[in-house]
Amino acid sequence: MNAISLYRLAHRLHQHRVPLLPKLLQMLIFLLFNSYIPYRAVIGRGSRCGHRGIAVVINQEAVIGDNVLIRAHVTIGKIKPDGPAPVVGNNVEIGDGAKILGGVRIGDDAIIGANAVVIRDVPAGMLAVGVPAVLKKINAE
Repeated sequence: MNAISLYRLAHRLHQHRVPLLPKLLQMLIFLLFNSYIPYRAVIGRGSRCGHRGIAVVINQEAVIGDNVLIRAHVTIGKIKPDGPAPVVGNNVEIGDGAKILGGVRIGDDAIIGANAVVIRDVPAGMLAVGVPAVLKKINAE
């Protein structure tokens, strides 16, 4: 069992308008994994959390594509409560401790380095590293 499998069950129940159970599962995710992965967030097929989803925080308005790897201690959230949430493309890798904040868009096949703080869009196929994140070509030598 991991945080994403519990999220998927809660999300499915929420889509079928089952009362109370999605919120209970969301609380269970927090208790077991110290993570906030709300059932209202959209997380695509094949996306997963490394280390069973320990300490992952995802805003309920975030959209995460297919086949995304989210490692431990990652935050995907807003900067302001009434601001936009991040949109993460398909086949993205997000390193340990990374923060993706605000209405940024992460393109397909991008890599977010460990502990990077992303506050600007990351085009497809790029690597974002540092605080604040700087863009680099993935195959650059």
